[in-house]
Amino acid sequence: MAEDQTQTQQEVRNAASDDRALADLMRDLSQQSTELIRQEIELAKAELRQKGKAAGIGAGMFGAAGLIALFAVGALTACLILALATAMDAWLAALIVAVVYLAAAGVAALLGKGKVQEATPPAPEQAIESTKEDVQWTKHRAQAARE
Repeated sequence: MAEDQTQTQQEVRNAASDDRALADLMRDLSQQSTELIRQEIELAKAELRQKGKAAGIGAGMFGAAGLIALFAVGALTACLILALATAMDAWLAALIVAVVYLAAAGVAALLGKGKVQEATPPAPEQAIESTKEDVQWTKHRAQAARE
């Protein structure tokens, strides 16, 4: 009997030791998981900073390309005016080039206006209509269930 009691006490100690070990393991797991998440967030921040810098440099290069293209359009305009000036007065050549540019700008403006009107009002009309249909269907089903 004493031997059984000693064996039972030993089993209780082992179980308590296992519970404590399990609690320690769970605490360690929680701490390590938290630390891992923090490290992953820091890695993501660093990666986004690096990509942001690269995107900023790329955007700056696009801006520079646009500015250079604007200078090229000015040079081509001057070239066109000078070419026309060989056949007519320089002021008339400049006027013709300006009228052509204004006509192109007018066409672009009209096309842009049409596209903007297609996009207005800026509300998701199909999604709103679909939601209204869903609400009506739900109301109908609820009424049918009551009857």
